[in-house]
Amino acid sequence: MKNHLLGLALLFTNVVFLSSCADEQDFDQFDDLSVEPLVASSIFYFESDEQTINQAGPGAFYNQNFTFEAFNQPFVSERVLEGTIVYQVENTTSKELSISIAFLDANGAVLDVESFIVPPEPAPLIERQIAYGTAGRSLDILRNTTDIRVSGENLGDTTSTSSLNEPKIILRSSAEFRLRLQ
Repeated sequence: MKNHLLGLALLFTNVVFLSSCADEQDFDQFDDLSVEPLVASSIFYFESDEQTINQAGPGAFYNQNFTFEAFNQPFVSERVLEGTIVYQVENTTSKELSISIAFLDANGAVLDVESFIVPPEPAPLIERQIAYGTAGRSLDILRNTTDIRVSGENLGDTTSTSSLNEPKIILRSSAEFRLRLQ
């Protein structure tokens, strides 16, 4: 008799437990989920020493195109919401320099340009942040960019040298972009 009562008690407990967990799951909530990660990356790094600048003579000492494929995939291009590109320029040479960064489309047309006039040493670190999206320049600039051209021009003489150890110009760039994944 005790075994029958114990069996009935266990059966009753299982029925109550099963009925209390029978709520339907709502998997449509996934459609309401908003996932917008912030993706950060370095874009390019450029440096040139003062000796190379002097040897190039007056005017241009550097001109190079870099392939830029960050937005050539539809998955990224269609989901980017906004972003910021950060440039840092450091000059320890005795030269006043002009640095230019141009964003080019597939036909070589210039979509955007960022330029710097950099004083000779002791020059402070120059940092510039350029916003793209609702708070800045058009995202179409980045979406259509296939190459980035970096140019450097010596606005000073070709004989002076800095008293600092290993004088050079350094240009760094990085970016942060917010993407909509869902």
